[in-house]
Amino acid sequence: MSHLKNDSLLRALLREPVDVTPIWLMRQAGRYLPEYRDVRRRAGDFLTLCRTPALACEVTLQPVRRFPLDAAILFSDILVIPDAMGLGLSIEEQVGPRFADPVGSEKEIRGLRIPDPERDLGYVLEAIRLAQRELSGEVPLIGFCGSPWTVATYMVEGGSSRDFQKIKRLLFERPELLHHLLGVVAAASGAYLNAQVNAGVDAVMIFDSWAGALSRNAYLQFSLEYIRRILETVTRAAHGRRIPAIVFSRGGGAWIEETARCGCDAIGVDWTQDLGDARRRTGGMVALQGNLDPAVLFAPESSIREETTILLESYGKGCGHVFNLGHGVLPDTDPERVATLVAAVHELSRPYHL
Repeated sequence: MSHLKNDSLLRALLREPVDVTPIWLMRQAGRYLPEYRDVRRRAGDFLTLCRTPALACEVTLQPVRRFPLDAAILFSDILVIPDAMGLGLSIEEQVGPRFADPVGSEKEIRGLRIPDPERDLGYVLEAIRLAQRELSGEVPLIGFCGSPWTVATYMVEGGSSRDFQKIKRLLFERPELLHHLLGVVAAASGAYLNAQVNAGVDAVMIFDSWAGALSRNAYLQFSLEYIRRILETVTRAAHGRRIPAIVFSRGGGAWIEETARCGCDAIGVDWTQDLGDARRRTGGMVALQGNLDPAVLFAPESSIREETTILLESYGKGCGHVFNLGHGVLPDTDPERVATLVAAVHELSRPYHL
């Protein structure tokens, strides 16, 4: 089935038997690693790091060189698509992403073009090819994009937002215009993920970071519907095997049953949900990924092992669990605590797979 020496992540995502629960971490390539900070300084700024394939490849590989993780995830950003649409992305320290030319009017939204992945996002695809060459089949490489709703919030708000006032106003005043915007982003995202699969990623993930800003009804119409469209268009078999798809819906516990029916293979669960309850509610339709609170990694080794045991026990025996955090690794995390967690998961999960 696989060219990979360790394909436990892919098997777990497809709810196939594994010997131990596989683990990777959201933001596993990031500021908590001194080697990442070195490359980041060399690049000069975050976007240059993303846009320089050799450097993006280097930071993609750093965590799997340091820890026995079961997957690498491509180092990039969910906002490269609107950047390629010409919205003028910049990322400021302590502030976050900003767009020089956000969209909101009819003319601006209807004038958006779908980027050509090879031409406009070729640096991402080159980073994938370089990373796969370096990984040489050790572990899978995960590619990703943002959900259309989450990406659109940045495009309309012009950056991060606390109240999502501009995009929610658009949602209620001009729902048909927002649907058009989401349709364009979904089409661009599907093409982008397909290009990532063609370049060699082994699994794909859709990050719906701002799902929790919506009511249930709005989520189904304005977020999940467009995630479903992406999943309908993405190549789900390549390199002689299935390409699993993960959907991470932050704050999405209230509608996990609906998300399980969107066409994904796995759902990323944030730390506000009980994993056992999520498993019961999804009824074996999908694998589950998560969901340790990232702040647990500030605790001593004994507490990390204890919290790992609680989480494994919550999911229970059997296949279909990928261990992860409920969100990304926090920047002040000690890398030794990550090493403790990875070792604990591999050791303590074995009895759950006998």
